[in-house]
Amino acid sequence: MSETEAETDETDTHEQADTEPEPSDDAVVPVGVKLGSTRTVIVYPSPDGEGTETVRTLTCLATYEDVLTGEERILYGEEAATEYPDTVEFMLRSGLPEDEESAESAATFFTELLKSNDVPENSAVVYAIPTIDNEAGLANLESVVEGSHIGTELVRSYPESLCGALPAFEDGLGAINDIFVTINMGSTNLEVCAYRRGEQLVPLSTGSITGNEVDRRVANYVEEETQGRVNIDLTTAREYKEEHADFEAFEPFTDVIQQPGGGSHEFTIEHSVMDACDEYVDEVVDEVANSFLPELANSYMKVYQLALDQPIVVTGGMACLPGIAAEIERRLTDELQRDVEIVRADRPDLAAAEGAHEIANHLADGL
Repeated sequence: MSETEAETDETDTHEQADTEPEPSDDAVVPVGVKLGSTRTVIVYPSPDGEGTETVRTLTCLATYEDVLTGEERILYGEEAATEYPDTVEFMLRSGLPEDEESAESAATFFTELLKSNDVPENSAVVYAIPTIDNEAGLANLESVVEGSHIGTELVRSYPESLCGALPAFEDGLGAINDIFVTINMGSTNLEVCAYRRGEQLVPLSTGSITGNEVDRRVANYVEEETQGRVNIDLTTAREYKEEHADFEAFEPFTDVIQQPGGGSHEFTIEHSVMDACDEYVDEVVDEVANSFLPELANSYMKVYQLALDQPIVVTGGMACLPGIAAEIERRLTDELQRDVEIVRADRPDLAAAEGAHEIANHLADGL
């Protein structure tokens, strides 16, 4: 999920998916990449041909000096965030490398990640990009991926909301030939877009309705709920959200903080987390129902009608919260006064890289 300051509780995640044919030594390997503001995901075939490898780690970097040699050493991901929380760098906080310095840091991070996981060089790479009007940032992201040692055969980018939608459909890549709407609920942006045979129509992106903003609200509401006795940082707020937010069966939870003068203070959170998440869902529904869909209807009335007859896909880190898809479906149905179906992939946080891998696999077959 998406979000703010250094995260300390996770380790790099490796997962194995459905079996794929074992590639020959000279076969082009399909690789899907999502370089995210908080987490990066890479999907590629397992070396033994048994399914795919999924690498999921924090998008951050830290350096330190080797006490024996004096050389600079590099750490990335959860290890960097855990051991160097005071100096760790999240270089894609806005979703893209904004300047030359952040692009260099992102390139270093990406290189170390690829090297550590032996991602094949002889590959066709598809990477997911946000729908953001930022040509310089997108160019920097392109330089990071294309400047790496992978993708010797092909490197292409596709919209994150398109890549993230594909795993939610039964026919996977075949959904590109359909008309549908996606809502990408990330840490730094909310993106809504209609797709007609892979073509983006009326893309909307806003940085005011985000997972990061939910974290800030959780922190503020916890302070209010505890009458000022508890102040949590954004990392803790994100952890509360990811571990406890549940639109189906939320339960109050207890935590303990250490007091500055010694001792500890135990407290219970009953509504702060869900209040923040409820507001987020209201804002998402309002943006979709009253900004995006009217514009789509004005510009492409037939596409609007066809799109609402199909499931709307939610993806991104915030879509991982239990019950959030059903809650958006209920509120959007009420707002539009017509039946709406909301679907999501089994793992919305991995979906963009998984969809990118599907596209890469298709492209690799043609090489």
